[in-house]
Amino acid sequence: MLPEGVERTQVDIGFQDEMRVGQQGTLTRLWAPRGTRPRVVRQQQYAYTYVFGAMCPARDEAVGLVLPVANTEAMALPLQAISERVAEGRHAVVVVDGAGWHGERAAEGRNNLSLLKLPPASPELNPVELLWQPLRQRDLANRCFKDNEDLVQACCEAWNAFTALPGTLQRLGTRSWATLEP
Repeated sequence: MLPEGVERTQVDIGFQDEMRVGQQGTLTRLWAPRGTRPRVVRQQQYAYTYVFGAMCPARDEAVGLVLPVANTEAMALPLQAISERVAEGRHAVVVVDGAGWHGERAAEGRNNLSLLKLPPASPELNPVELLWQPLRQRDLANRCFKDNEDLVQACCEAWNAFTALPGTLQRLGTRSWATLEP
């Protein structure tokens, strides 16, 4: 799994996933006076985008990109961003799910990064999945977006606000099984 010459003490373990966000959005509960039936506008358009997110719980760091598609070429962009943030002399092992675009081809040419696939049908093992629900319910729910640009802007703001909270990534992402003993 680790390239030749990389010691376990040099490895940072991270997790990556993506979510699709569309103009139809998510409806959630909201506060309203007792006895009233609040109304929420729901869009009918179908424009959507993808939020690619990765986190390293040990360092409390995250990388996020909002992209129009999810494919191997798009996956290469977040992996490039992760690779650029790996400290000199360190190696990142990025845990990904089994999506077709999460192959080694997306990680080609990055000597400081390796991919580790999770078993099929096991999203509960990927802590990045825990980021999507708060983003959808807190920042992206019960909203209408003028156009795709407005949707992308809202996704960027939601990601940046959530990942800027100190300790959040460590709290959500730390897994006892995701460590390497020296």
